[in-house]
Amino acid sequence: MAFDLQAYFTRIGLQGEAKPDLETLQRIHLLHTCAIPFENLDVLLRREIRLEIESVFEKLVVAGRGGYCYEQNALLRAALESIGFVVEDLAARVLITQPTEMPPRTHRLLLVTLNQQRYLADVGFGGKTLTSPLRFDMDVVQTTDFGDYQLTQVDGDFLLSTHQQDKWLALYRFDLQPQYLSDFEVANYYVSTWPQSHFCQHLMICLKNADGTTFTQNDRQFNDGQPRTLDDAAEFYQLLQDKFGLRVNHPRYGFSLAEFAAISLP
Repeated sequence: MAFDLQAYFTRIGLQGEAKPDLETLQRIHLLHTCAIPFENLDVLLRREIRLEIESVFEKLVVAGRGGYCYEQNALLRAALESIGFVVEDLAARVLITQPTEMPPRTHRLLLVTLNQQRYLADVGFGGKTLTSPLRFDMDVVQTTDFGDYQLTQVDGDFLLSTHQQDKWLALYRFDLQPQYLSDFEVANYYVSTWPQSHFCQHLMICLKNADGTTFTQNDRQFNDGQPRTLDDAAEFYQLLQDKFGLRVNHPRYGFSLAEFAAISLP
């Protein structure tokens, strides 16, 4: 299904004129993260994650689902380019789990250029997802409603960190090497099928709220390690719809309570 900018605006609740300016970029960035959840349900359901914009649009907009970075930032890029923004795809190495070795590039993010000023845009990083684009300026603390962020340089790369519990937490590092759909298809297959991938082992769902709070599956203590019953799965299945706004009845991208129970019960 072809990308439809107006349908995307309806999905995120954007009203008024959209122009290639900073105000529009900021509004879209926030509204997107407050309307389209970050989630990896299709990975756990062992479904193929398709990255063509037609598939991404049908899943996240038409079907009312969410997705992860490869889908979320593909959708944001399509919207921004349709408005007239200059957008580039980049790839990052995720550091938030503090890996002992240099991790591969498994995260998709965007670089937006506006009036010769560059901005980092990223609506697909789970609970630490940006809700506002960041100026591509080094060693400057940038305050958002969801926390403070800073870009620094390390060994020729750029490092994004957030301030948490009186210290800086490294989120990911990246360079400015252009990325292509084929690059993301390889990384997407890896993170969605490799048995040790976090996406294959744990349910992840996150939605930002305009009041500066974040709602995740952990707010319900669903992942506290205790055995679950079908009633628990039914409760959370309903929560996905009521709290996260996910639609579950699409013929291709929907999923039944039985399918959800199979992936959510230990």
